[in-house]
Amino acid sequence: MTKADATADNVLRDLAAIRAKNPVVLNITNYVVTNTTANALLALGASPIMSHAVEEMAELVGISGALVINLGTVAPEYLAAMDPAWAAADAAGVPVVLDPVGAGASTLRTATPLALLAGHKAFIVRGNASEIMTLAGKSGAAAKGVDSTAKSGDAADLARALANRFSCAVAVSGEVDLVCAGQATALVHGGSALMPRVTGLGCTATALCGAFAAVNPDPFEAALHACVAMKVAGEMAADKAAGPGTLQLHFYDALYSMGEQDIRQRLKVER
Repeated sequence: MTKADATADNVLRDLAAIRAKNPVVLNITNYVVTNTTANALLALGASPIMSHAVEEMAELVGISGALVINLGTVAPEYLAAMDPAWAAADAAGVPVVLDPVGAGASTLRTATPLALLAGHKAFIVRGNASEIMTLAGKSGAAAKGVDSTAKSGDAADLARALANRFSCAVAVSGEVDLVCAGQATALVHGGSALMPRVTGLGCTATALCGAFAAVNPDPFEAALHACVAMKVAGEMAADKAAGPGTLQLHFYDALYSMGEQDIRQRLKVER
């Protein structure tokens, strides 16, 4: 069996588990992408809950297979829910996926994820190259607001350092996704050039990491398989799309219909 065959087998195993178990994924996420990421999780086979009410965090974590914390909205009521939700997840052994949206763009967006990581146990950190480079300590990383002008490969060494520092997996999204944890590193090719023109697809990758984390206890595998699902769905959607608007619609359909042939034919993982 080749490495590609083994990876495809593992992705398909996790995809089947998500569809069979319908795990609850609790999201504290930004208001720009709430509908987008909820629909993506539903299409994949998971069950999303979107909330930032601090009063219900402990209860919701208790019924969740994973917690996703997305820093796209740094309004006080959103920030207030993050620490207690993560504390409840730590206590319950629920995996947490962190998306440090805009790290490097402002002091608040840089200091907040670092404080959360210092106080809690992360399972996966997923961001673009500039966000990951910033969290790893590189000042002046190439951020353009919440976007990155750096490539995932530029962040490779710093991503590995961040993963080792916090004993988690780190996924760096880009034209080529980079996933690392411990001594393991993988590059995931594919997707579509249209994907960066649809707002929220980076956040969608984070949400999908939550779905895979809910069924796979290995953070590297969960992050890798989520990146594969994103790239494969993006390619499938691009085959039918006329532009960014229809890409998003076909992307949901691709997550819903994605099967063995799609994974095996389109998977492009370099280890």
